[in-house]
Amino acid sequence: MVTHIANSNDPRLDDFRNLNQSDNRPDLPGGKGLVIAEGPLVVERLLASRFPVRRVIGFPAKLESFFAQPGIAQLMGGVEVYSLDRPTLAEVAGFDMHRGLLASADRPAALPMDEVIGNARTVAILEGVGDHENIGSMFRNAAGMGVDAILFGNGCADPLYRRVVRVSMGHVLRTPFAHFGGKSTTWHKELALLQEAGFHLVSLTPDHQAEHLSDALVDSSGKPYEKVALLIGAEGPGLRERTMRSTNIRARIPMAEGTDSLNLATAAAIAFYERQRSLR
Repeated sequence: MVTHIANSNDPRLDDFRNLNQSDNRPDLPGGKGLVIAEGPLVVERLLASRFPVRRVIGFPAKLESFFAQPGIAQLMGGVEVYSLDRPTLAEVAGFDMHRGLLASADRPAALPMDEVIGNARTVAILEGVGDHENIGSMFRNAAGMGVDAILFGNGCADPLYRRVVRVSMGHVLRTPFAHFGGKSTTWHKELALLQEAGFHLVSLTPDHQAEHLSDALVDSSGKPYEKVALLIGAEGPGLRERTMRSTNIRARIPMAEGTDSLNLATAAAIAFYERQRSLR
């Protein structure tokens, strides 16, 4: 059943209020800690995920079109659904949300590291990546290139921020991720646990003295490593020296003369592809 709401002050819309306020957003981990999905594809992926969905809202025509899709009704369960007009949604969110379809969900308990890497062959590890669009693109690239999980080291932005969910096309809701538990001064020691679990740790760096990426992903006989963790640092500074010392090898992506680096998400996508290519 869809209930129409005409009053922007209605408390049933609070999950979506002030989405543009940096200190009062409903998706802040320290606040309500909600997950916000935008658009039909991402909302569908949220409904099919492990995240407990609370509400779906949208323009009447958007909701009608969405619920006409095969399989959507089976995903809804007891989720509350509200329709509202475009001006009302703009007042609630704080800006014009032309996509016209949103959903909110609670954050479940974080996945433990052991569960995330248990059956993984390829994982990405991020350090100091604070750009939400880069993180979102990372999840989208990971899903497309067969990366099994993403792990977050020190200094990374919230992977469930609304922009990350949107840019990832909802893949952050499907691709397992976990955070290293240690503080900035000790989390590197936890990389040793990955090595003990059989992972070959590869630091991505533009350093021309580093190994060619394709060579870093195979052993001396040319056989691909069974398990690989690709470490990726922030745009600009890259991985810290201490972090790279904690890995097995440093690898570079060969580039044309006159260039020294690629966009973070682009470099990661190339590394993910090269890893899959080595397994063929």
